[in-house]
Amino acid sequence: MGRIWKVGDNVSTDEIIPGRYNVTTDRAELARAALIEYRPDFAPNVRPGDVVVAGRNFGMGSSREHAAICLQAAGVSAIVARSFARIFYRNCINIGLPILVCDELHGAVEDGGEVEVDPASGRISLPDGRTFEVEPLPEFVLRIVQAGGIIPFVQAGNL
Repeated sequence: MGRIWKVGDNVSTDEIIPGRYNVTTDRAELARAALIEYRPDFAPNVRPGDVVVAGRNFGMGSSREHAAICLQAAGVSAIVARSFARIFYRNCINIGLPILVCDELHGAVEDGGEVEVDPASGRISLPDGRTFEVEPLPEFVLRIVQAGGIIPFVQAGNL
């Protein structure tokens, strides 16, 4: 179970991490800047295992990996959104951050609630017993995520 951080539609990579923070690859520094202007309460309060639940087109904008990295570095264990910008979706897979598409979850949960996400089965569970069955990550993509991203996946000789 992770705590829910609910965000709206069309959250851009600039809102996930402003461009002025893209001069570093230090994961701890990136984590401190995650959603710094969009949700100033996020970075100081996010805990390992928390889940971002987003509306439509999450991660729109530039192709920088910093946006996905800052969320992962902050402790986010998964992102569930109504839809994702394609490049952000791929960046999450590349760094090993599980993401699922679920149109119904955003309207069914409140910020600060709890959720359990299983990317392998596509099952999303709430403490009140409600569940959502969505398309799980494809086996190949799941293997990349489980390896910790595309680089560790390839380094392990998986291609």
